Amino acid sequence: MPSLRETLARTRNSIFGRIQTVLGQADITPATWDDLEALLLQADIGAPTTEKLLTSLRKRASDDGIVQAAALRKVLKEELVNLLGPAIPTDFTSQRVLEVIMVVGVNGSGKTTSIAKLSSQYASHGRKVMLAAADTFRAAAIDQLQVWGERAGIPVIAGKPNSDPGAVVYDAVQAAFNRKTDLLIVDTAGRLHTKHNLMQELKKLRNVLNRSVHDAPHQTLLVIDATNGQNAINQAKGFADAVGVTGIILTKLDGTPKGGVTFAIVSELGIPIRYIGAGEKMGDLQEFDPKQFVENLFEEKDQGSNDD
Repeated sequence: MPSLRETLARTRNSIFGRIQTVLGQADITPATWDDLEALLLQADIGAPTTEKLLTSLRKRASDDGIVQAAALRKVLKEELVNLLGPAIPTDFTSQRVLEVIMVVGVNGSGKTTSIAKLSSQYASHGRKVMLAAADTFRAAAIDQLQVWGERAGIPVIAGKPNSDPGAVVYDAVQAAFNRKTDLLIVDTAGRLHTKHNLMQELKKLRNVLNRSVHDAPHQTLLVIDATNGQNAINQAKGFADAVGVTGIILTKLDGTPKGGVTFAIVSELGIPIRYIGAGEKMGDLQEFDPKQFVENLFEEKDQGSNDD
């Protein structure tokens, strides 16, 4: 599994390294604030979140009498962690007879791969997992999920291409009950979020699950490709409005210098980041820890072994 430090290298080296230079040993000047604002926007933190951050920083600088830019850097890190909220460790146990996780996201975001990694994690903690291939509009998605399921030793319930996704989900729920499975993870269609028919299809699947299993889906995870930057916000809004997203899996952070979108997603949508996906191996899914995430965005000489 790539380390978090490796995953965030491009964002750290391109943008947050420059923020660290701006917040060096000199006194804070009006130019410091201007430069900091420009860099935060370049990191794809977005205008609303940047404004919120700068307002908090200015207030704390005033209240605490901060005049050195280096001291402001420490406060910036604290405010970034606060923006992301507390870590939410995965509870691999469940009191339910059948727990259901619905996974949504546009094609190409890494959704199917993320499902495989997630299912492997749960299985390694003793859960009996089953996958439902409800992205029936794309034959390759069914094939891909079946291949991943085979590798992980996890059964996949699938229908024929272009068959009714609702019927696949219903069959998967029945199969899960019959086989005494305690976790069903549902893959869904991922056409563009601007297509009204996709959101209607996802609502239909949610309703099928809710009628079949009490309070299902118990989690709805949205997979977002970090390389999409601010476009990821619009995607997230569409899915959140349609199906009530409870958490986000952020993929491909290693492939972009604009990892600042992480802060915009949480700040603007109020949806927690649950996992970071980097790499193609089964183990390449990391639980999201806000404090560690922020620490690894900055080059700190005094971090010692944490930098290794």
